[in-house]
Amino acid sequence: MTVRKLPAVGLAVMVALLSMGAGAQQAPQPQAQQGMAADQVPPMPPTSEAKAMISQKFKAADTNHDGKLTREEAKEGMPEVYKRFDQIDVKKKGYVTERQIGAYWQSRTQKQMQKENPIWN
Repeated sequence: MTVRKLPAVGLAVMVALLSMGAGAQQAPQPQAQQGMAADQVPPMPPTSEAKAMISQKFKAADTNHDGKLTREEAKEGMPEVYKRFDQIDVKKKGYVTERQIGAYWQSRTQKQMQKENPIWN
């Protein structure tokens, strides 16, 4: 059962990082998440909310609506993705897709969880 939640945790990490770039539009965070560093895994991810938020931010950032984010589009619409653009764009095509972003955050989440609890995997 906990293995199924792994992609959701990755999405939750991405949502947390993306929401940091929202600035004034950001709602107050629950106290459980306030003291966390940007690369830590939140304790309980809102899976459907996380997917919806990622999709919404991706669509808003994709100004030409081609399903890809260039470095410039990411800089304007998804600053946390922009900061990690080279790590997400592993094939060095000059753009990233929503799927690549999700895969990157899932990988980061797995590494973080393994570091925190080596018995997890």
